Amino acid sequence: MSQVFDGYERQYCDLSANLTLKCTSASVLDGEKKKQKLSEIKAGLDDADALIRKMDLEARSLQPSLKATFLAKLREYKNDLNNLKTEVKRITSANANQAAQDERLQSGMADAMMVSADQRGRLLMSTERLNQSTDRIKESRKAMLETEELGVSILQDLHQQRQSLLHAHNTLHGVDDNISRSKKILTTMSRRMSRNKWIIGSIIAALVLAILFILYFKLTH
Repeated sequence: MSQVFDGYERQYCDLSANLTLKCTSASVLDGEKKKQKLSEIKAGLDDADALIRKMDLEARSLQPSLKATFLAKLREYKNDLNNLKTEVKRITSANANQAAQDERLQSGMADAMMVSADQRGRLLMSTERLNQSTDRIKESRKAMLETEELGVSILQDLHQQRQSLLHAHNTLHGVDDNISRSKKILTTMSRRMSRNKWIIGSIIAALVLAILFILYFKLTH
């Protein structure tokens, strides 16, 4: 739905109802009062034309799926405005024959009452559509809030998972460091063991040579 179009629609409905009442009032007036009332009505018709143009621009800027609906509503308001203009022309037209003028005024009052009844019906329909639009907006807002809450919950879960992954990464990094240190210690120990083996081997070799030398010395003497 277009909130902009709905706003123009409410303004037009209020203005149209007001112009209808003024037309009814002008039909029974004469002289300067009638001229003043017609001047007010013409100014209102200019405002109504401006609202129709705004609604037309807004409707044509909507998506194709919505455009047709709003253009259909716009045609109703254009017909209503044409009826109001016709009524104003009828009221402003002068007739030298007073009897015919009185008859025309009576007919104008009857037509104005019919127009007013039609306008009230349209206003009721517009009010019902506005209520339906309000309900849909409330439902959409409720769904949006639920979606937002779900999104916040998901973000919180993702944050917790990220913290867990960072903790696991830090733990693995610590284990990595420990393994590296252990590897260095084992390497050092291995080198020391190798060196000790060479030392022990050298000592054993020296002892063997010493024993052989002693045996040789004893056997020869």
